Amino acid sequence: MRLLLFAISTLFLGTGLYMFVLPQIFYQATPGVAMMGPFNTHFIRDAGLAFATSGGALLWGTLKQNRPVAVFGAIWPCLHAAFHIWIWFARGLPLDLVAGVNLVGIQAPAWLALYAASHLVGEET
Repeated sequence: MRLLLFAISTLFLGTGLYMFVLPQIFYQATPGVAMMGPFNTHFIRDAGLAFATSGGALLWGTLKQNRPVAVFGAIWPCLHAAFHIWIWFARGLPLDLVAGVNLVGIQAPAWLALYAASHLVGEET
């Protein structure tokens, strides 16, 4: 579980850094992002900070074997993933590139992080 948590926390930290430092490239290169509205540097950087914070908490909780901190780190990505499920339903459940990126890049890491964090063995408080 710890190896999985290290990998996902690195993904979240990297995603957050990417979004914060290169928001225009993130907007243009990530399938489905431009469909959600016009480019907004502030919004993308805010979301990047949320990803980085989640990744940092997930990493810290994993390093310290602190389940509550690790679970805290997984909460925002899961809320983000749940929102993307709603978006997918609103789009009519298409099986397209955007749905594939959503599944691999948003859904799988978020829910795996929550599962692994909730099964982390260590300090409970």
